[in-house]
Parts: sequence; C-alpha cells; structure tokens
Amino acid sequence: MFLDHKTIEVRSGKGGDGLCSFRREKYIPLGGPDGGDGGKGGSVILQVNEQYSTLLDMGSTYLYKAPQGLPGGASRCTGASGEDVIISVPGGTLVKDTDGHILADLTEPGQKWVAARGGRGGLGNQHFATPSHQAPKKTIPGQAGEKRVLELELKLMADVGLVGFPNAGKSSLVNKISSAHPKVGDYPFTTLEPVLGIVRYHERSFVVADIPGLIEGASEGRGLGHQFLKHIERTHSLLFVIDGFEEDAYEKFLALKNELHQFHPKLTEKPYVIALNKADIGVENALKTFKKKKEKVIVTSAITGEGCPELVANLDALIPQRHKKTNGWAK
Repeated sequence: MFLDHKTIEVRSGKGGDGLCSFRREKYIPLGGPDGGDGGKGGSVILQVNEQYSTLLDMGSTYLYKAPQGLPGGASRCTGASGEDVIISVPGGTLVKDTDGHILADLTEPGQKWVAARGGRGGLGNQHFATPSHQAPKKTIPGQAGEKRVLELELKLMADVGLVGFPNAGKSSLVNKISSAHPKVGDYPFTTLEPVLGIVRYHERSFVVADIPGLIEGASEGRGLGHQFLKHIERTHSLLFVIDGFEEDAYEKFLALKNELHQFHPKLTEKPYVIALNKADIGVENALKTFKKKKEKVIVTSAITGEGCPELVANLDALIPQRHKKTNGWAK
C-alpha cells in the first residue's frame, strides 16, 4: 500500500506555572520569596527519517501530544521541561495547513521543523520582590501550548522519474535496471503506486521512480496517473518509456509531453532520455520516425536486457554529481 497524504493533529505542552513560595528556615526569619519558575512545555517536531519511504510508515496515529512542563519548586527550583515529541516523516514531505498554505518542505535527511512550539514556563514570585514589597505573592502561569491540524503530502524524492502509458513496459524495465521489483502484468495500470528503485552504475548509484501509467487527459484528472504526476516534480530527470512496437509510438511520446506540460509547464524543461522499449518484438518503424524527428532514442528490451547498459549510462550522465551516491554517502 502507498500513502501520499495524511492528516494529523499536533498539540504542544503547556508551560509549567511559576510557584509562590517563601524561604522558611530555622534562624533565618527574613527568608524572602523563593518560588521557582515553571518548566517549558514540550514541542512537537517533524523530522525527516531516511528509513521512511511513504507516509504509511508513520502508522495510524492522528494526534501527537507533547507533555506539559512541571510547575516551579521551592528554593528557586525550576520545574522540569516537557520532552519534545519527534514525528518521523519521509523525505519529500510537504506540510500544509488546512487552508492549503505550505508551511514546510522537508527534503533533507535529518531536517527538522517545529510543528507546535511548547509554551514558556511561568515565573515564580522570586522575580517580583522590590525594596518596598519584599513579600510578593505574584506569579505568572505557564504559557499555553499550540494546537494545529496539519496536512502532510508526500512527493517522492528520486533522481529519475519514469513516464509512460500503460503497458509500455515501465515496470519490467525498472526490474531490469534497478533493485526494485514492481508488479508486472499484461493489463493496464499494473503499477498502482509509485515504486522506487536503486540503480547502480560503477561505484555510484541513483534512484529511479516508476510512476503509474498515464493516460491522455491525466492532467485533467482522468485515470490513475493524475494523483501521481506531482511526484515527477521533484525528479531531476525524466525517462520516457515508449512502446516501440506500436505504430503511433512517436505520437504517444508527444501526448506524454503534452500531459506533463498541461500539469506543470516546467516539467517539460527537465532533461530526459527516451527508451524505445520492446526491441525483442520489433521497433524498426518507430525508430525511423524518431530519427526523422531528430529525437535521440535508446532501443531497449526489458525481456532480453538489450540496450539496458547504454540506458543506465545515459541516465547517469544526466544526473549532477551531487545527486549521486558513493558508498552510501552523497557525493
């Protein structure tokens, strides 16, 4: 199951109240005020966890509530602060309020964002003594915590996004070049959720995302592809997977580009590679058309592996070095 939207409620802790107290010790008749301050309330913090790939990893919890700070003590002792609550989220999580305004964009490993800040602790009566008023009973209560409802939306973090119509062979191609194992079958919409795969090339690696097959009109909400088009926004490059056996292969390529442009014009500005797939059953006619249109294509077969090494090399060349990983660390 893939989950790319989740609603949560966060509540930070109230600050502890300040204490009204007076020093009472033998042989010290004029001890004076010594009420301590309240502790700070706990905050609720969102943090990117590299081990999370979807919002489903967060579980089914809706309410995240941080503890409040404890009240101040005698002898000017400050109350204990409430512990912060850390909510792990996958990289690529957009945080919005209920009106749809973007509050945070969490993309980097370990990145934090305070969703609800804990209330400040109150002040004890020790702070209000003056020469003319040496026994104040005034205190300040702790500040209330924050409460808000947040909409979490996941946009996959991948270097390459695969785009293609149903049955173009995207899932099979991802199986061939990466560590991912998406569902494969001879019927439309085999891929019902985005799948991430790691492609290794020499000493480096990069991430590809198999996006569910689009249909014409997807940018307007038709089919399954529309809800996943947003995942392509974060990818650095695109891989158009075209069924080279179809007579109108080039028209299908233009239709895909049009759907991306209709959804967001900047998507068509991304660098891309075209894989003319299904070489094992014949792509000669489509290849001639693409050459006539001066579009460079890589002829591939997800069945035999033909063209896959060349495809991986071309994708690797598109991705900036800072996106690639070497020995598990960003290069």
